[in-house]
Amino acid sequence: MKYLVLTVFLFMGLSSTFLFATSGSQISIIPQPQSITTGNGRFIYNRQTKIIVGGQSPLLIEIARQCSTQIQYFTKIHSSIASVIPPRSTNILILRLTPDDSTLGNEGYNLSVDKQHAIIEGATEAGVFYGVQSFLQLLPINKHPISFTVPLIKIYDAPRFQWRGMHLDVSRHFLPKEFIKTYIDILAMHKINVFHWHLTDDQGWRIEIIKYPKLTQVGAWRVDRESQEWNARDPQRDGEQATYGGFYTQDDIRDIVQYAEERFITIVPEIEMPAHTTAALAAYPQFSCSGGSFKVPPGGVWPITDIFCAGNDSTFIFLQDILSEIMDMFLGKYIHIGGDEADKSEWKKCPKCQQRLKAEGLQNEDELQSFFIKRIEKFLFEHDRRLIGWDEILEGGLASEATVMSWRGMEGGIAAARQGHDVVMTPGLYCYLNDYQGKPATEPPAGGGLLPLHRVYSFEPIPAELSADEAKHILGGQGCLWGEYVPTPEHAEYMLLPRLAALAEVLWSPRESRKWAGFIQRIEIMMRRYHSLNYHFAKSIYTVDIQPTLDTANQRIKISLSSEAGTHDIGYTTNGTLPSASSKKYSKLFTVKKSLTVRACTIRGGKLLNKISEQSITVHKAFSKPVHYKIPYNNYTGGGDYALTNGIRGTKSFDDGNWQGFEQNDLEATIYLGNEIPVHRISTSYLQNTPSWIFFPSSIEYSISTDGIHFTPMGSFEQPVASKNEPVQIKEYPITMPTTTARYIKISAKNVGICPEWHIGNGGKAWLFIDEIIIE
Repeated sequence: MKYLVLTVFLFMGLSSTFLFATSGSQISIIPQPQSITTGNGRFIYNRQTKIIVGGQSPLLIEIARQCSTQIQYFTKIHSSIASVIPPRSTNILILRLTPDDSTLGNEGYNLSVDKQHAIIEGATEAGVFYGVQSFLQLLPINKHPISFTVPLIKIYDAPRFQWRGMHLDVSRHFLPKEFIKTYIDILAMHKINVFHWHLTDDQGWRIEIIKYPKLTQVGAWRVDRESQEWNARDPQRDGEQATYGGFYTQDDIRDIVQYAEERFITIVPEIEMPAHTTAALAAYPQFSCSGGSFKVPPGGVWPITDIFCAGNDSTFIFLQDILSEIMDMFLGKYIHIGGDEADKSEWKKCPKCQQRLKAEGLQNEDELQSFFIKRIEKFLFEHDRRLIGWDEILEGGLASEATVMSWRGMEGGIAAARQGHDVVMTPGLYCYLNDYQGKPATEPPAGGGLLPLHRVYSFEPIPAELSADEAKHILGGQGCLWGEYVPTPEHAEYMLLPRLAALAEVLWSPRESRKWAGFIQRIEIMMRRYHSLNYHFAKSIYTVDIQPTLDTANQRIKISLSSEAGTHDIGYTTNGTLPSASSKKYSKLFTVKKSLTVRACTIRGGKLLNKISEQSITVHKAFSKPVHYKIPYNNYTGGGDYALTNGIRGTKSFDDGNWQGFEQNDLEATIYLGNEIPVHRISTSYLQNTPSWIFFPSSIEYSISTDGIHFTPMGSFEQPVASKNEPVQIKEYPITMPTTTARYIKISAKNVGICPEWHIGNGGKAWLFIDEIIIE
């Protein structure tokens, strides 16, 4: 099932210029195979071509059926399937097993094409399947011929890592069964072999459990707040009906599991514990510490301290019953139990949990979580399954057979590997595909961070710190797609593609073969294939990055324009008009000395490839003047000591490079203007992104001086501290005053200091972010 194309995601200008996935001897396959040898000539595939299945393997027959379906989709050629090679037959595609070929491993394949045959073979059906995926990338794109040609080639290929995973969160937003199959199709074409399915969380329980029907009757539904920003949603009020949600029946699950198996994808279900459990506790509050009552949160309503009671034996019986049904539906070795972000404040005041802590000789609540995880791990181990969890399961001691999924950087994975535990690397910096993939102003809503295609491609799952023996515990890596800002199938596809292709190549191809220049050429061809398949995908590689740099010596700003793709022209304007195909083309760095807005777009074949980028430059009386800080900024430099006078304005993305950050510290910045000059207006701009612990200052004061010692206050503001998570916003605080001469301008802004009680980071250090001090 396909879905209607959203206007904002329409793919422009890419379907007409590249008709085939090969050009001359250049073969375009993602992920890049280990070895490709090309020959002279072509194999002609037409209506007489048969697909021959060697042997009677039902899985091989299913692979042949899928292959035939895909060929017919792209070419309108219906290929018959047979199990016997006709005498003196040519013009055939052979799929066969070579179980005695030890060089191929469990997932490797050989693909050879001569003028008479195309042969795909593997030691296992999985290998043949992956060979078919490569063969399908040699097909023409969206031309529907009655025949096509394939270049003469020999490919040997096998994956680098055994765990090549992709995650999907359906708790925050339920996505229909038909789309889950489409998602699996997308993973399969990229040779991904693990689908990590995040089925439960605070905001929704999505899987039917026969023994506990209220998990879906109650836990799968919440009040509809879809018109509000995720982190600013009002809690459910008394008397309101919960109408938003959905769940998968056990029949749905078994159907999807079989569908995935036929595409050699193992599904790893995630059932969150001990935290991220509000949806479950709304249905069965007796398994909490407090006894309830609970309502399913409609969004990121913080803080969420709800947690399963670790001191109540009935909690473990409840969870074991659930896991028993889970294991009956899912056939893979691993069960994911979450284990992350457990606020233990309820455990600290729960008599049963404190009694458990004493009875087991535990030192603290971290060790109580370890006890909880180890008890669940023992149950799974007794049923021949293995526990996997986020890296927080390291805290308090790791269960003996547990596998760690490292998301808070690589450190958790390094620690686990050194302890002899298997690891799946999924660090947010490289693998969280819910982050923006381009400038937020040109993208649909996303999680807040920035993860462009090239950074995904730069991911290396094996840390350099590990020895060769320790590195053997790195099973592979995985991408994650969290659902807070992914309400529809179309949006999920858009966030996934094309970044999944980069991740797939990282996890499959030899490290030494990965070259960005070659990948970008192949990804453009793959994007045309996405278009033919009616998949929604991002064009962020065509977004122009406008990079201003302050030249203090000449008091001007240098502007450079670029994009990730770099395979097109860039048109730009500085006169207030919108760029078009006829605009001036960028060729080299240029400079500006006055306030203006640079607008730019990528162009190919007379068409704009993506949305227009823009960057405002503000030249004012403090422009390029030195700034003295009483307390230095932290981590987020905004460009260094001139960040507050460089004329470059920040966006709503806190890590766009233009914001200067102060962690818990107040801001006191003094600008030296040189000569005394007349001043009549002072303004500063601040960012608030409460989910990222960034707050507006609680107060601001402006003062001026002629000697740098004696300062006269000129105006101030008081700003109430946010009382809940609010939409990300930028706010300017200007004062206008009678024209006064000054040589120094001082800005004092008070940080809220620590995150307020309602915030998930309660008691943690708050940030203050500022981007420019404008003097007029």
